[in-house]
Amino acid sequence: MTNDLFESETTRRQLLTLAAVGGAGLFTVGAAGAARADGHDNGSRGNPFRFTVLGTTDLHGNVLNWDYFKDAEYDDRAHNDIGLAKAATLIKAVRAERGANRCITIDAGDTIQGTPLAYYYAKIEPITEGSKHPMAEAMNAVGYDAAALGNHEYNYGLDTLRTWQGQLNFPLLSANSVDWHSGKPAFPAYTIRTIHVPGPDPIKVGILGLVTPGVAIWDKANVEGLVRFPGIVEQAKIFVPKLKAAGADVVIVSAHSGADTSSSYGDALPYPENASTLLAEQVPDIDAILVGHAHKEIPQRIVTNLVTGQEVLLSEPLYWGMRVTVMDFNLRKVRGKWKVVGRSATLLDSNTVTGDPEVLGVVSAAHERVRTYVNSVIGTCTEAMSAATSRYEDTAAMDFINLVQAETVKASLAGTAGEGLPVLSIAAPFNKSAAIPAGDVTVRDVAGLYIYDNTLLGIVLTGAEVKDYLEQSAVYFKPVPGPGTYPADAVTNAVTTNAPNGTPDYNYDIMGGLDAALTYDIDLTQAVGSRISGLSYAGAPIDVDGEFVVAINNYRQSGGGSFPHVTTAPVVYNRQVEIRQLIIDWVTARGVVDPPSFASVDWRLVAGTTPLTITP
Repeated sequence: MTNDLFESETTRRQLLTLAAVGGAGLFTVGAAGAARADGHDNGSRGNPFRFTVLGTTDLHGNVLNWDYFKDAEYDDRAHNDIGLAKAATLIKAVRAERGANRCITIDAGDTIQGTPLAYYYAKIEPITEGSKHPMAEAMNAVGYDAAALGNHEYNYGLDTLRTWQGQLNFPLLSANSVDWHSGKPAFPAYTIRTIHVPGPDPIKVGILGLVTPGVAIWDKANVEGLVRFPGIVEQAKIFVPKLKAAGADVVIVSAHSGADTSSSYGDALPYPENASTLLAEQVPDIDAILVGHAHKEIPQRIVTNLVTGQEVLLSEPLYWGMRVTVMDFNLRKVRGKWKVVGRSATLLDSNTVTGDPEVLGVVSAAHERVRTYVNSVIGTCTEAMSAATSRYEDTAAMDFINLVQAETVKASLAGTAGEGLPVLSIAAPFNKSAAIPAGDVTVRDVAGLYIYDNTLLGIVLTGAEVKDYLEQSAVYFKPVPGPGTYPADAVTNAVTTNAPNGTPDYNYDIMGGLDAALTYDIDLTQAVGSRISGLSYAGAPIDVDGEFVVAINNYRQSGGGSFPHVTTAPVVYNRQVEIRQLIIDWVTARGVVDPPSFASVDWRLVAGTTPLTITP
């Protein structure tokens, strides 16, 4: 491990942050008043007794402040540092200041997927009973009390998930991951932690884990017949009373489900994807919810329970370890029982500290092993390819992804009823910074082009359904009044801070053909639903009744993004192979990537019949 990774910030910055952690600013508790900063309050004497819940979420395999795709320390425009090592520094500082016996540390899921570090120990050198996952070692070093399952925990199948679970020194919770047949939780639903206080009665804190039901769609191939996913609210109504009956004075939910009620899968499931606010409103006796999944920064949100009128505290600490939630609870004895009389939350910023030496130490060997892997050369490229402009113009980078996917699916059709059908493919501009250079191509270059662990399927759509699919994709774009030159932000409808209801880049699909070109225009002067014009295959208008095999990723095929027809379309290929690995294998096998041999301009943004000029 390089020294600059351990010592990238100055000692002065770290000392200032630790001083802030221990300052009075974190002791604001609203109407309940302030607890004593020395930590010696005794609720049995009438003064509030305070304890703290520390929370992380959506770590996605990030331990270090490292970008494996760039092989450099992570940096973004917002200057957010990442990684559990930095979050650990903040967590341990709060414990040291307030007393470890008054602090509980939890996580809200999506831990073992998202970086080459996570991928390597799931697929390249899979963890076994004799080898530990770096995320298990890092979280054990932090000393978590519990963690909820996230949807991405299921990406590598139940065997990997169970092995990782067995390596943790704390319970992995999910009340709504239930056995397919019995309906009983397939993982522990909750745990209870005891906080000892002066006097005879300790405080019992119940922690309930819940995951977004979307797992049933996104990882259908890994869970169907094994695990079902009832609704978050529905399961909480069953298990919160059980927690209270078991003696919990305080109930904290670690929910891998966003705060703002919505679903990317439309009505494909009867339960919403993001349900944390509904949970707070509809289920009595919840004191606070650590929110995950949505990758949002919510320092504090108070939601009133509609049944009891009780205030419920919500907080979401962004993602990748960028923030740590600090929830404070003041309790008093009321008629002989502990009762929460004040609650508040704030976020601590990981870019103000260096990484915790213990966490860095336990993953250093794994980190260097993965760096070696991602920097290994597997081929060459005759011309540079960039995905920077793929959101608004046809690029060789997207054509390359579609080529690999379509070739893979076509080869699988040999000797089947689908042999001879024309093959199309879809790809989305996941990563605007992705680029494959001219010259040597490494695993890291290819991994940057396809940053998700999606697997490949082949489905059958008619020509009419292909057009419907492209119309849904074209929702991504904003309308324009007519021909001209427009900046990219004026025509793309990507999700931003100022326009949160837009369409993510990963929900804009570009479609291409394999043996013959699929060509089309997207007319931004037309209304949504009527934007695709000139749709042709092999130089002729597409046959609306003809059948096409479409190479598609598992997220999309299972309903992610709510594209039409795909969830019910016949599946003709599904071998559970990850697309990123297919691209790596393609380059490794052929040795040379030659963009002129496969790249062409097959789709355009137009106004009427006039191509638009789009500037970055």
